[in-house]
Amino acid sequence: MKLYLIAGERSGDLHGSNLVKALKSKSSSLDLRGFGGDEMKKAGVDVFVHYEQLAFMGFVALLTNLFTIFKYISLCKNDIRQFKPDVVILIDYGGFNRRIAKFCKQHGIRVFYYITPKVWAWYQRRAFELQRNVDRMFVILPFEKQFFKEKCNWDVDYVGNPVLDAIKSFKPDPEFLAKSKIDKGKKIVALLPGSRKMELKRIVPLMAEVATKNPAYQFVVAAVNNLGEDLYGGLKDLPNVKFVVEASYDLLSIADAAIVTSGTATLETGIFKVPQVVVYKMGSIEYQLVSRLVKVKFISLVNLIAGKEVIKEMIQDNARPENVSTELNLLLNNNDYRSAMLNEYDSIYKILDTGSASENAARLMMQALG
Repeated sequence: MKLYLIAGERSGDLHGSNLVKALKSKSSSLDLRGFGGDEMKKAGVDVFVHYEQLAFMGFVALLTNLFTIFKYISLCKNDIRQFKPDVVILIDYGGFNRRIAKFCKQHGIRVFYYITPKVWAWYQRRAFELQRNVDRMFVILPFEKQFFKEKCNWDVDYVGNPVLDAIKSFKPDPEFLAKSKIDKGKKIVALLPGSRKMELKRIVPLMAEVATKNPAYQFVVAAVNNLGEDLYGGLKDLPNVKFVVEASYDLLSIADAAIVTSGTATLETGIFKVPQVVVYKMGSIEYQLVSRLVKVKFISLVNLIAGKEVIKEMIQDNARPENVSTELNLLLNNNDYRSAMLNEYDSIYKILDTGSASENAARLMMQALG
């Protein structure tokens, strides 16, 4: 059986690799090809294009790279034609994958979508487009199932959350503190600035100012190896800042609090039961556009799943060093405040804990494929 998978980002590569492992445990005769990264390649996918060639963030970056994006869409379509898969499995990466879904529908190729584009957040009419072009949808947030049912009377499959799978399988490095030269005698604040260049350019200066304002705390940056050191700018030379590379889970397993750029990392931080404050910034024009389009009250997955404010979200002009510092000190020093947040984390964990998302999705996919 021939499966073509498309993941256009780092997280999609990780979740795609776990899905592939689950699929292969159910069938030993799978021919796997597609767009992805190192993790999917290690899992057995013949990676035609690496996601690093596709990782553009924000309206401006997308506009300035439109030619490149459409070139890869065309390459993808041609590769699917030549490969002739039994099904195309799309993994997140909404703008690109929605176009591929439409192409597949026009050419009679079955489409499964794992990890839904966030159509519930803005431009909700895209839900109807997905319904037209996708044969089976496998969602990873409990409220998404309700959204698609209410919006377009579409029964999609909630399979659980792959972030929970990844954390359950994580084994902390017992030598992490020593290797990273982190002093457990000082309060440790994890800094998770994101994994995209534009995120770092906007958030790193803020994090550097917060670290400067709080010299008694030990700040540790969760860096990624595909971004240059220069992007971590103002954090590099501060005496109370250390760096770890590709070790965010190890860091969260020992952190006392965290400052997190909005995204999947907010949920990961919550599952690790680390009190956090969320920060996010974008260009002023982009922010004006997005603020008019967004249909949800919160930006962090923790608050969206809970349906209420569990963690503070400091967005755009509100993301100032003094505001973040005030919240950080509450998270570190007010036991009642910390305990209330940790109790909410427990509730969110129970909502998400429905078994392995990868296993559930793979089982349903193989059943649908007969």
